[in-house]
Amino acid sequence: MEESNKMKDMPVNKLMIQMGIPMILSMALQAVYNIVDSAFVGNMKTGSEAALNALTLVFPVQMLMVAVGIGTGVGTNALLARTLGQGNSKKAAKVAENSLFLGVIIYVVCLLFGIFGVKAYISSQTIDAEVLEMGVSYLRICCVISFGIIFFSLFEKLLQATGRSLYSTIGQVVGAVVNIILDPIMIYGIGPVPEMGVKGAAYATVIGQIASAVLLLVFQIKLNKEFEHDVKYMKPDVGIIKEIYAIGLPAIIAQALMSIMVYVMNLILKFNPSAQTAYGLFYKVQQFVLFLAFGLRDAITPIIAFAYGMRSKKRIQDGIKYGLIYTVALMILGIAITEIFPGAFATLFNAGQSRAYFISAMRVISLSFLFAGINVAYQGIYQAVNSGMESLVISLLRQLVIILPLAGIFSIFARNGQMGVALIWWAFPITEVIACLVGYVFLKRIRKNKVLK
Repeated sequence: MEESNKMKDMPVNKLMIQMGIPMILSMALQAVYNIVDSAFVGNMKTGSEAALNALTLVFPVQMLMVAVGIGTGVGTNALLARTLGQGNSKKAAKVAENSLFLGVIIYVVCLLFGIFGVKAYISSQTIDAEVLEMGVSYLRICCVISFGIIFFSLFEKLLQATGRSLYSTIGQVVGAVVNIILDPIMIYGIGPVPEMGVKGAAYATVIGQIASAVLLLVFQIKLNKEFEHDVKYMKPDVGIIKEIYAIGLPAIIAQALMSIMVYVMNLILKFNPSAQTAYGLFYKVQQFVLFLAFGLRDAITPIIAFAYGMRSKKRIQDGIKYGLIYTVALMILGIAITEIFPGAFATLFNAGQSRAYFISAMRVISLSFLFAGINVAYQGIYQAVNSGMESLVISLLRQLVIILPLAGIFSIFARNGQMGVALIWWAFPITEVIACLVGYVFLKRIRKNKVLK
């Protein structure tokens, strides 16, 4: 029970660093999947511009699959940590195995969309035949073989809930390395492997995801000894599933709103394919930075949830304080990197005609990272103390209620080249500042009613 004792007794600032670093690396590596694909695809001999646009259009669905997997995992993570904090190992086993049952259901939905829905989705965003064909090929592979990313997301959160975040990072590293090795081999055709273009990028991605999932399955069975592993616990328990989604549904919606936001932004920018591609490329860089905050959030949530189960006010307070401090430090680093090196990222992607739009987006939107990171930390805190509604409200403000109307209004004035499009980018910092102010009000209320009460 050494890991559970660590969750109970180790100083929170030290525990957050010890748990947070592997989780941050894990989330960063997850973002690397899409960055690596775009970098290699952008340097294809022919069709690279169309391929980059295709990857921009498929990205929202990839995000949505990750959203459902991670959101279910977040609910499982917080519930499992709280249940273990209460010393209920039998319920913990049911929580873990029910999450895997949910994983099977999620995969079946992704499989059906991959078979029947992909073409209609891509064609709604482009009329370019080459982009359409590439997008359909890539996305169909990612959906039909999506069980790797879904079960990786669940096993990752099961390990994190017991304090074993290092092992989830090991699994993520293995998947990323497999993806990076296979990308040039399968995209360009090296040795006996034929040149497959964007299809090769898709196959490299899903093979890497499967490698990660299989490794984490082994870790889950061998290391998580705090609760029993038995297929009998996979029998659906409506009460437990409700508890998982009471916590996890706001996280799913939060991530799904990111997917909807990117899709609608693609529609808003449809009048300028270069700006559309630039936004898709920048969003992958933005995702990389914000995933650092998501990784730390995944340390904040189980630490505070465990303390909440123990009724330890001091550890809850420390979790809030250090979670926000470390998030701010990470986001300042992210802003510095993106503001100093926008040209280097443009070169990495071989952005071509989209280069000027990409650099403009990076200069403006990266200013929002500090407030966006704080909002992500707020949501982790809310989820840990059963305040999912507040988390949902922040997500709605950030990714729907404020951002999309603002971007739509600004797009009216954005038809005059790069300077006009740059106005759309300012919708992001404005949105994050407003959401951050609302989040602070929520946090004060939660501390008064749930922590200090």
